[in-house]
Amino acid sequence: MSDSRASSLRALLFASSAAGMLVAAPAVAADAAEAGATVAAVEQQQPTNLGTVDVNGHAQRREPQSSKYVAPLVDTPRAVTVIPQQVIEQIGATSLQDLLRTSPGITFGAGEGGQPLADRPFIRGQASGNNIFVDGIRDTGGQQREVFNLEQVEVIKGPDSVYSGRGSGGGSINLSSKSPKLTDFTNVSLGGGTDSYWRGTIDQNWRIGETAGFRINILSASGDVAGRNAVDYDKFGVAAALGVGLGTDTTATLSFNYLDSNQMPDYGIPLYTKRGGATAPRENAQGVLDVPYDTFYGLTARDYLNNTVKSATLKLEHRFSPNLAIRNTTRYSETLNDYVVTNPGDGGNAVLVNGVWWMKRGLKSRWNPADTTANVTELFGTFNTGAIKHSFDVGAEFTHEINKNASWTVTTTSGSSCPTQLQTGVPYDCTLLYNPNPSDPWTGTKVLGAVTKNSTTTKSLFAFDSIELTERWLLNLGVRWDEYAVGGVDSTGKLVAKNSWDFVNYQAGLVYKPTPNTSVYASWATSSTPPTISAGDQNNSGGNGTGNLLTEVLDPEDTTSYEIGAKASLFRDQLQLSAAAFHLTRKNAQILVDVGKYEQAGEVEVKGIEIGVSGNITPQWQMFGGYTYQTSELVRGAYNSPNLGDSLANTPEDNVSLFSTYKVTSRFTAGGGVYYVSRSNGGNQGGAGGGANGVYAPAYTRVDAFASYALTDRAALQLNVQNVGDERYIIRTNGVHHADPAPGRSATLALNLRF
Repeated sequence: MSDSRASSLRALLFASSAAGMLVAAPAVAADAAEAGATVAAVEQQQPTNLGTVDVNGHAQRREPQSSKYVAPLVDTPRAVTVIPQQVIEQIGATSLQDLLRTSPGITFGAGEGGQPLADRPFIRGQASGNNIFVDGIRDTGGQQREVFNLEQVEVIKGPDSVYSGRGSGGGSINLSSKSPKLTDFTNVSLGGGTDSYWRGTIDQNWRIGETAGFRINILSASGDVAGRNAVDYDKFGVAAALGVGLGTDTTATLSFNYLDSNQMPDYGIPLYTKRGGATAPRENAQGVLDVPYDTFYGLTARDYLNNTVKSATLKLEHRFSPNLAIRNTTRYSETLNDYVVTNPGDGGNAVLVNGVWWMKRGLKSRWNPADTTANVTELFGTFNTGAIKHSFDVGAEFTHEINKNASWTVTTTSGSSCPTQLQTGVPYDCTLLYNPNPSDPWTGTKVLGAVTKNSTTTKSLFAFDSIELTERWLLNLGVRWDEYAVGGVDSTGKLVAKNSWDFVNYQAGLVYKPTPNTSVYASWATSSTPPTISAGDQNNSGGNGTGNLLTEVLDPEDTTSYEIGAKASLFRDQLQLSAAAFHLTRKNAQILVDVGKYEQAGEVEVKGIEIGVSGNITPQWQMFGGYTYQTSELVRGAYNSPNLGDSLANTPEDNVSLFSTYKVTSRFTAGGGVYYVSRSNGGNQGGAGGGANGVYAPAYTRVDAFASYALTDRAALQLNVQNVGDERYIIRTNGVHHADPAPGRSATLALNLRF
């Protein structure tokens, strides 16, 4: 059976299973209230609760924290996943990439484009590095994000400009920070493990008087990357928040966040093209150089990566009545993405000298500080027009971003010598292609090059309304207007012409509720992608076209999605099931339609199904994850493109993610995760097919293990074994320069104290 037929069969099987599950949900729901009483019994918050209880032991439903979600999740006609704090803790996540593997349908692109060496998630085939938010405000600048200060993560899939403004059309990710509580508690985690792993966190909350609380989270971590020679990291972070008026009609929360991360940057291993370009012989079908996956091409004496994040946020909220409230949030943030990294795919082709392959070490560098000021005001609540109930949220947003970019001029004064055939310029910084030495000697200097500066201003108005037409029928509507303007200064100090775009986006969804805890829905949504962020990573000045469009300001690319689905919230909201089918089209990309002629006529298409499960199946058995099947296609590209009809880059057909635990005894819980990702094409900027080279990351299956043992009511040991089978696989490739091997097997043991 062919791979495509097998994938289709799997998709149909999953779809039929989900359909049966959701059709039966109304009947199951009748029994769920009684069964759920056991699941929802008050208990202490522990890592195995998967977010079903708060710090006071009260049962709670996983809901997005933004007031833009004007209906409960079960009544929201969109595919939305909420990853609770307990899942974050259980899987042993230390980064956003670790965490998002639990949400099927999300992959990460290799270092390339606007933000190499930063988080580059792909959602439904669209690069979404510009669509990451913290507490509802866009998190700008190149970063590799941490998880130590997160209460939960919310992922919305499909075009969502009505929620977030400009975007890539694939969806967005919101990181919800830990907030002050009116309860004294302390959570401490101390962990050690293989590969020099060390991680310590403290989460301390103090109640200050009757209506105030102060919470501080501290992180210290270091280690090596399992299965990668010479790649290590160390991180330190502090997040503090003071809340006053908690539990009253008027509240104020002031929070600060600081994270400093230093690591050895890793651009993986080169492709077969290193040995002579696209016509070089392949050593394997995927087109990745046949070297051990621990092979590292960088220079430990030269390469570095520093990420620094600083932010301050003030949130003010006043409730006029039980049905009306206003909130204003202001944030100022500074980020820095600063690195020098060896790119094994750069530096020209390798040469064969006396039967041995030699290569020059290619180099990439960046100095990229970004400052952002943002203010969001929202008025939200409920009201009735006759017998029809409305739940609404209206607001305005203003942001100003300053993004600077420069490269380092790196000069080698002494390094590893090159054979004569590679001695162009200074004959340094060469290594063996099949046996590089990261400890090669190096001395030199680096000087910051010319700086470009981009300034971005956004003004937005938005409105949402969930209209309860009858007891069973709901209408969900949303609209947003954005004025997006970008200008700047180029590397010579010359002003770049300021360009601006106005665009309006919409969302409409109809929901039918067979029972109070189940729903079926159909929805339509749009998104706009200005040409300055068409790669999905960061803002750039300009926005003009190429060739005959050089004097034309390009229109935004438009993404439209149609989605049908069903949801069920069972066992007193302790178990959520979902299924959705979607069809996404992105149009208006600039392409070459004839010799020397460009038009905004490019089009891509992604369609598929998603199935999700989250929560308690029984009081002892908990599960989180799902399955995504999607097909993608470059529908219309350049007239001479060899990739027409190809699948999009970083968009595998099949993606399974399932993490489950079982409480074997009152003290011992065991479980683990299974993650399967089918073949994923390489390519630049979310394009198709890895170019004419057809480079791809092969399918892989990864298994993780988890165990927790409660020593006392307040102390527990937690064991995580990542990649139990030591599966060696390529996690991503840009299809042009390099491929990134995934980490090998690692094990960590943590002592978790809660009191």
